[in-house]
Amino acid sequence: MRNINENMGLVFDEHLVSEMIPVAITTKYKLLILLVLAALVALLCPHLVSATPILGSAQSFSVLSHETNTNGHSAPNLPTQIYGNLGVTPGTSVAGFYPDGKVSGGTIHINDGVAQLAMVDATTAYNNLAGLPFDYNYSGFVLGSAGYDTLTPGVYHFDSSAQVTGAITLNFQNNPDAVFVFQIGSTLTSASSSSVNLINGNSSSGVYWQVGSSATLGTDTTFAGNIIALTSITLDPRAAILCGRTFALTGAVTMTDNLISNNNTAEDFGAGRPDFGSYGFSGGSGTPAAPVPEPASMLLLGTGVAGLGAFRKRSKKS
Repeated sequence: MRNINENMGLVFDEHLVSEMIPVAITTKYKLLILLVLAALVALLCPHLVSATPILGSAQSFSVLSHETNTNGHSAPNLPTQIYGNLGVTPGTSVAGFYPDGKVSGGTIHINDGVAQLAMVDATTAYNNLAGLPFDYNYSGFVLGSAGYDTLTPGVYHFDSSAQVTGAITLNFQNNPDAVFVFQIGSTLTSASSSSVNLINGNSSSGVYWQVGSSATLGTDTTFAGNIIALTSITLDPRAAILCGRTFALTGAVTMTDNLISNNNTAEDFGAGRPDFGSYGFSGGSGTPAAPVPEPASMLLLGTGVAGLGAFRKRSKKS
């Protein structure tokens, strides 16, 4: 009988264990040792039971770019407002903020350690999302069009570009573990005045837009979720992400009189939109938790070690 842990590439072979254990040991003690080994694997694989949100340290950012963050302003529009950290790395350019835009609920990080770690974590999240097996191939379909205006949780794949037009509703179906992932091979664009609406979710619901090149949100778009684009992100005038983030991994984030918040509950800029996304639709709290083993793994290990100790004492007496 072989027990394989694919994530670690480890193989436990009962015959191999048998060679390591005296013949006199009964089957129950072999199983006890196997249980201890399994618990050790759980302890050595914290990513399998990690409490860390997928965005890691990037969780605290609303805007993060590789090259530059540029903001423009044109009256009578309200100036850009960002709630959450804004960062750039390895670039060092942040233009158009104070007085034409402001950052609250966070600070501006210019190629510092905080921004650098966030970029590493955002890139890891991008790769993880891109590697997920998809549930639906939506290549050639337009989100928000007839028949594609209400979606249920899952991974949606687009071979090349994806478009959002009109209004699209993401229904979490009251499932606390529900997640939407959009895997987009090239570009993501939204038509002017389009919207992404969310229903039947909770504060830890997840929405991710993994974009193979660049994303553009049209004028007056009301968007939701985390856009992680390999190249760049452009927000046209008055486009708003009232709960989510924009991460440009190799290019720039360009803004013009926009609203972006990574915590809809703390700041929705007076929109009154019930997005319930206090964690910015990233499935985790604002402060990433350290990877921890499951209590069941700890209990399993403790039971196994105690059992082995008792058996050792028993063997010495014999």
